[in-house]
Amino acid sequence: MHRSRVCRAIAAGVAAGAMFLASLGAAPTPTPTPVPTGGDDPLARFHAQRLRWGACPEKPVPAEMRCAVAEVPLDYAAPGKGTVKVALGRLPATDPDRRIGSLLINFGGPGAPGLAGLAADPKAFADLGERYDLIGFDPRGVGHSDPVSCGGAGDTAGDANADTATALAALRDDVKRCELNSGPVLAHMGTVDVARDMDVLRRLLGDDKLNFLGFSYGSRLGAAYAALFPRDTGRMVLDGVDTLTEPLMEQALVSARGQQRALDNFLASCAHQSDCVYGTNTRTAREKVAALVERADTEPLVGDDGTEVGGLVIVLAIGQALYSPSTWPALAKALAQAEREHDPAGLLALLGLGTEPTDPTDPTAPPDPTDPAQAGGSDPVPADNLAAALAAVNCADDPDRSIEKLTPAALEKEIDERAQEFLKVSRVFGVPQLLSVLTCYGRPAGTDFIREIDHPGAPPMLLVGTRGDPATPYEWTEETAERLGSAVIVDHKGDGHTGYSTSRCVQEYVDDFLIHGRLPSGTRSCPAGE
Repeated sequence: MHRSRVCRAIAAGVAAGAMFLASLGAAPTPTPTPVPTGGDDPLARFHAQRLRWGACPEKPVPAEMRCAVAEVPLDYAAPGKGTVKVALGRLPATDPDRRIGSLLINFGGPGAPGLAGLAADPKAFADLGERYDLIGFDPRGVGHSDPVSCGGAGDTAGDANADTATALAALRDDVKRCELNSGPVLAHMGTVDVARDMDVLRRLLGDDKLNFLGFSYGSRLGAAYAALFPRDTGRMVLDGVDTLTEPLMEQALVSARGQQRALDNFLASCAHQSDCVYGTNTRTAREKVAALVERADTEPLVGDDGTEVGGLVIVLAIGQALYSPSTWPALAKALAQAEREHDPAGLLALLGLGTEPTDPTDPTAPPDPTDPAQAGGSDPVPADNLAAALAAVNCADDPDRSIEKLTPAALEKEIDERAQEFLKVSRVFGVPQLLSVLTCYGRPAGTDFIREIDHPGAPPMLLVGTRGDPATPYEWTEETAERLGSAVIVDHKGDGHTGYSTSRCVQEYVDDFLIHGRLPSGTRSCPAGE
């Protein structure tokens, strides 16, 4: 990339960072220290709490759903320093005579609220809900659990024509706004902290072992819990498996490759439809999508209300639609509208910014930060909570994410040197993923605990990887299984993000393990569409 293009790319990345770069991640977290066992337990007062179940802050919720609030330490290294309130919801087992215990569910993110997730579609977990109390919780800093905010900092448009130094200064200003608007919880938002919170919840729920179902980011959370509390880990399923090991730049490269793979699968499907705007040649279709994105950088699409949509927003809309094959028809229609009419309305609708929002009950879809129900469901939850929490957790989890030590010139040089490699992987997703190295600029480096997870000694668990997953590429499932050491993989040959809600085959393996404890030996395969 030419130097002026690098500068513009960095400035544009900063300007649109809240939308795309939030998919990576801000705040330091201390290196975890073991919680003492025996008589001198510094967490004794937290373990002695009684949960008071009552009405839920979410509206609406299933009639049988009840909610409570637990207090956890702000800082586990100094439990007397302060507290955080964690909101949790419960759907009691529908077959109480055969109840196994509690099943904690994390719906992803990081930053996705668990109360809203549990309330949205309990029927999706009906079989599990016969034998388990289903528990959803808003992790610390999320939803109704002392939510963090950047005061709308991520909504500022910025100046896409600014030089690199100015753009990076804007990122530092955003960090300051996050600190001012979030309070002390911001500095203790990492996955390690949330995993410790889950162990407090386990005790309060009366479970000897933690039974857990984690989607997407929830897989990182489950892995961290298993590493911290291997003897307290029960039946654990991780679906849409996150990486534990790769440095930031390599994560971005693999992510771009995974997104392009999902886009190619969509284009192959579109080619079989008589009205596909790109026709039947998937190779030229790939080139035409890239050309649309690149053209919009200099000639934005303009909506009826004058809204201008550039390439980065188009990339985000495509990426979001790839999360579930159920939204592929809407994506095909939106791309046809953009190509034939130069109208961005369909693409904006895929982002929840138009009149045709994505299905909010689809558990495979990423949370929509513009939807109050998904962002916490009531006025006390800041509108930017999802983006703020996403950044806070991801930066806290990765020691490589702070790049403030780089000068603007050095940063330009690094991005320029890697640009062609990323563009070769994907002309559509390569540059936006490359710009993800900016996500934590101005924030302290995170913990190295997750990076160092290696054969923690937890019981065997089940991992689900989907071959066409645009968010958590299948190779991460294999890498994480190797790091956990006692994991069995279900290889789902389908498309979309996670497999439980779209594949009956995957669901049967998951339910059989969580309900009956039956874990297959070796990798098992689930065909697409089954």
